[in-house]
Amino acid sequence: MKLTFWGAAQTVTGSLHMLEFGDRRVFMDCGLFQGRRAEAERLNCEFPVEPRLVDAVFLSHAHIDHAGLLPKLYREGFRGRVFATDATTDLCRAMLPDSAHIQQKDAEWVNRRERRREGEKVEPLYTMEDAEGVLELFQSVEYDRRFRPFADLEVEYRDAGHILGSATMTLTVAEGDREVRIGFTGDVGRDDRPILRDPQTMPDCDWLICESTYGGEVHDPPDLARDRLATVVGETAARGGKVIIPAFAVGRTQEIVFRLDQLTNEGRLPPIPVIVDSPLAVNVTEIFRRHPECYDAELQDYMQEDPDPFGFSRLAYVRDVRESKRLNASRLPMVIISASGMAEAGRILHHLRNNIEDPRNTVLIVGYCAPHTLARRIVERRRTVNIFGEPHRLRAEVEVMNSYSAHADEPELVEFVSRLNADRLKRIFLVHGDPDRQIALTSALEGAGYRDVHRPERGETVVL
Repeated sequence: MKLTFWGAAQTVTGSLHMLEFGDRRVFMDCGLFQGRRAEAERLNCEFPVEPRLVDAVFLSHAHIDHAGLLPKLYREGFRGRVFATDATTDLCRAMLPDSAHIQQKDAEWVNRRERRREGEKVEPLYTMEDAEGVLELFQSVEYDRRFRPFADLEVEYRDAGHILGSATMTLTVAEGDREVRIGFTGDVGRDDRPILRDPQTMPDCDWLICESTYGGEVHDPPDLARDRLATVVGETAARGGKVIIPAFAVGRTQEIVFRLDQLTNEGRLPPIPVIVDSPLAVNVTEIFRRHPECYDAELQDYMQEDPDPFGFSRLAYVRDVRESKRLNASRLPMVIISASGMAEAGRILHHLRNNIEDPRNTVLIVGYCAPHTLARRIVERRRTVNIFGEPHRLRAEVEVMNSYSAHADEPELVEFVSRLNADRLKRIFLVHGDPDRQIALTSALEGAGYRDVHRPERGETVVL
């Protein structure tokens, strides 16, 4: 039995891990790498095995860095099954076609630019047809109910509390006269967050693949973050500016909207418009409304007084591109929430291009930003950033609130792992984290009594 680490190995994006047993090959996640264009193009075109030889993909959740390479896998010949929760399946039906649209539009833009420079034609990573094709292979599974995709494999999903439909997974493989259990955290959420239930404890396992995004970090308390959000919006509006929030369409947008809804009900926001400018985020919010079974007690109690936590009088959801353009023409104070969270594609690029040079405005970053992305350059407060290939001075205020992250911080991750039997666990593999974060989390886990913590490199294979 062999485990190969292919994506999110000593980096954060592009989650993909391959398990081989008997004559089977299965992937845990199949995510898109996000970063420098040349590096992303190379990494997103490589798989650890020919896609036609992959029997199944077990999907932890719908974020593009965990699911966004599925259409490429299909394009290259994969025809197995994709196992995911109902909510993840619904989200992927919105997100994968949207990603394909972005791939095609991005290729068109590059080709228009390169024609002026006599470059070679760029092909999209995958198309709408590829996204629609792989969606036909999805098979929904339930939390807390074991299923057997193959005679020698049993799988159980439990709620990871990260985004709607997110799951940890435990794969129990029968190999000869022994049984081996591999756990994969996917992305671990946080206790006591609004909207979603707390992460469930995983079953004990022999080997654990664990995320490490916020190793060495401690998030601010939620109430402090909400107070800071009210302050940022109020101060920006007072100087006549806009608050521009790059936010993932899934999870982050809905939490920010919910917090703004709370602040509105409490009378703590100035009377300015709040705009969600992302067709995908609009679609995703509707999917959130269709899955109340994923809500936690806090949201259910809140809905007794406010039945629509994702809508209030000054909030507008924008689909039409003409309405989006009118937002850029306006000089009135407002809050604009738009995808993508790392500011690598989508309408957020237009809002940043039109507002980043005005010191009255604020760019509010509310989650992790991978290296070499536009959002990371803004977090680093570069004097000049490139948007659509053109330099722009960063004169807007920059505010970073990682407390809105849907990822557990270091103490929360250690507490989550500490629920597992340390005597049974042979080794922990840290993935989905930058090297410095993984080093910090390694020390914390070793201090908690876990004797073998490893940070695999891309392409590394371990015999279990």
